[in-house]
Amino acid sequence: MYDDTVMLLYIYGEDDWRSHNFLRQSVNEFKAKRDPQGFNTLSFDAQKDEPNKMVGELLALPFLAEKRMIVLKNPLSSSNKDFLDKLSEIINENKLPEANVAIIWQAEAIGKTNEAKKLAEILKKQKYAYEFPAMDRNELVNWIVKEVTARGASIDRMAAQKIADDIGKDMWLVNSVIDQLIAYKKGGEILSADVALFAEEKLEDNIFNLIDAIAADNKKLAYKLLTDERKLGQDDGYIFAMMLRQFKILVQMRDLWEREDNLTSDQIAKALGIHPFVAKKSLAQVRRFSLPDLRRIYDELLNIDVGVKTGVAKHDFLVDLFVGKL
Repeated sequence: MYDDTVMLLYIYGEDDWRSHNFLRQSVNEFKAKRDPQGFNTLSFDAQKDEPNKMVGELLALPFLAEKRMIVLKNPLSSSNKDFLDKLSEIINENKLPEANVAIIWQAEAIGKTNEAKKLAEILKKQKYAYEFPAMDRNELVNWIVKEVTARGASIDRMAAQKIADDIGKDMWLVNSVIDQLIAYKKGGEILSADVALFAEEKLEDNIFNLIDAIAADNKKLAYKLLTDERKLGQDDGYIFAMMLRQFKILVQMRDLWEREDNLTSDQIAKALGIHPFVAKKSLAQVRRFSLPDLRRIYDELLNIDVGVKTGVAKHDFLVDLFVGKL
């Protein structure tokens, strides 16, 4: 979390839901304390933004303020060796201005270059390096019980175990299912039978068809499929969670596919820790998107998640808006 003694935070790990939540809280705390107007809080995607601009902003001084924050997302996935070397130099030689707070958030696979590996080792040794590894089953069950309690509700331990078993380490979907169960029970204890209504072992065909419609830029069909899901009684929060989950899988698959394009769906399933059924059906979809497009869409979905949590609007409105913009 942010305080005025921090100059560099490194946030990383396989559990990108918890790491993203930690990132969001750190940025919000900085804004509340130092930059309520947001003029000195900058965020960059290292896969899309100009390397020289990012380096320049890291070294620039605040504008009419005592502090500024610069967030770099996934710089260790960059293939730009000069950029990676420059980041290593800035950190190793303490060139970051004292007025600046840099956050490096790494949620994607680290590049295979020596420069990326070197930077990763440097960052792990920093005082404020926070790792969010994937939790094992017992850790996840304990986390679910604690998280439900923190949200003002209660859950039977067997129900928490069922969430862990049915969903596994997909923390974005776990979080969404917890939200839906709390809303569904309205103060009552969450039981295993309740979990069975929300947690499923595989994506439904309609969700795959929805992603296909998005890939084909067929807004009419996409809206029809959304309407069909709603008529079946699916909650918009659940629909959104399934979309977010699927696009996250597609980003991971496309990234892996571009690195090693001869992998089978079974090999991909094993590498990413997903169900073979999901890997097989997703492999046909992943070829229809470029990696930059998938990252853009995934970022927009993450923004929806933030928008719902901050009260901007509800899932149904933001999901419909998201489809309309594609």
